[in-house]
Amino acid sequence: MGDFQNVFKKLRLSHGYTQAELADALGISRSRIGMYETGAREPDFETLEIIADFFNVDTDYLLGRTDKTTFIPDTKYYLNEETAKLAQEMFEDEDMRSLFHMKKDMPPERFKAHIEFMKNLYNQEKGNDF
Repeated sequence: MGDFQNVFKKLRLSHGYTQAELADALGISRSRIGMYETGAREPDFETLEIIADFFNVDTDYLLGRTDKTTFIPDTKYYLNEETAKLAQEMFEDEDMRSLFHMKKDMPPERFKAHIEFMKNLYNQEKGNDF
């Protein structure tokens, strides 16, 4: 199935799931997760759809046929289109995800200091003042 094993593992890791946690969430065994990730086993169509729905990606992305996925916002999570676009950008950009995770895990005053530092670097490069 193309690059499924790598895409699947990347999705699991980028969402912060262990194999056991993902297995519980999907309702399949941990060993199947491991086999999917090593390429020893491939999911059937039904399981492929469950995985795609869980990670909110299309099956072409999951199969490695494209490196972009169509993000279908779920109205219970996103209040407007701009929020959905930001979520998609964060999903596709590893650096954006890193910033998000740092913000979640860092005391607010420390994160604010990091933002100020980045603004200063940006201003020095551009010759701007904020």
